[in-house]
Amino acid sequence: MGATPKFLLDRSQHHAEGLPTPGGDGALLDAYSRTVTAAVERAGPSVALIAVANERGRGTGSGFAFTPDGFMLTNSHVVRGAKSLVAAFSDGRESSAQLVGEDPATDLAVIRVEGENLPAVELGDSAAIRPGQIAIALGNPLGFEHTVTAGVVSALGRSLAGYTGRVIEDVIQTDCALNPGNSGGPLIDSAARVIGVNTAMIPHAQGISFAVAINTAKWVVAQLFQHGRVRRAYVGLSGGTTEIMRRIARHHGLDQPRGVRVLEVEAHGPAAAAGLRKGDLVIGFDGVPITGVDVLQRLLDGSRIGKAFVLHLLRDGQLLHLPITPVEANG
Repeated sequence: MGATPKFLLDRSQHHAEGLPTPGGDGALLDAYSRTVTAAVERAGPSVALIAVANERGRGTGSGFAFTPDGFMLTNSHVVRGAKSLVAAFSDGRESSAQLVGEDPATDLAVIRVEGENLPAVELGDSAAIRPGQIAIALGNPLGFEHTVTAGVVSALGRSLAGYTGRVIEDVIQTDCALNPGNSGGPLIDSAARVIGVNTAMIPHAQGISFAVAINTAKWVVAQLFQHGRVRRAYVGLSGGTTEIMRRIARHHGLDQPRGVRVLEVEAHGPAAAAGLRKGDLVIGFDGVPITGVDVLQRLLDGSRIGKAFVLHLLRDGQLLHLPITPVEANG
């Protein structure tokens, strides 16, 4: 007999070692593929195409159920001005929907569909995610229903100009492919937990898309359920989540790994009046640690309007405590 061809030896070695055979089904269903497909199978049934009719005509977006009794998250710009809403799920179920409330400042909205025992997806914790981890986007881009794209979390703590012109803070950047129609769909992790609400892509760019962090969305949902709208205290600064240098944290006895770096201070706003400067690192709010922009946003709710509190911050390595009185945000 002649020598065994090398490609047969390679296949035998893969079988002996329990590895996927090159070119076979095993190679396709590798660990990554199994992780993504399992996550999609768990979360996919909760995702719906949202058909919208308004004075401009008809359009579509995406949304997902987060409670079994029909409450769904989507984007504010998807449902803005809607005269009618219909949600169509992958199992063929269709239902009319009503707007519960929206928050254009974060481009989020809650709608409710008729029916019970909907397949609801689990909401995760966006504070626990890290750049490089798997991110999976589900939605209905360009009318192609129930589409899946996958990539990684590219960056955290981004700022994004929303449809109202107001900046949305603490946005997740991914390289998942998004197109019109993906808006309002979930961004999930490898365990099928929602970590963000897909909201935007950059035209003519590749591999750059954005999702509103789910921790921000959970806060907005609570406000809409309680008040029917989102009331915010306003201090007049924008910032990004930043790591605290270990030596500085040790020097001041800080337990937290992150704070909020001040990127801009609005002239004549409460922050400017309190003496905040660009570059300051905000680490606390009346003794509560500020570990990210989402934490600061949640603390600045309607109960803080007109009430003085102390902002704790680091400036040039020094710990400062500045009194500040928020005002009510417009819009």
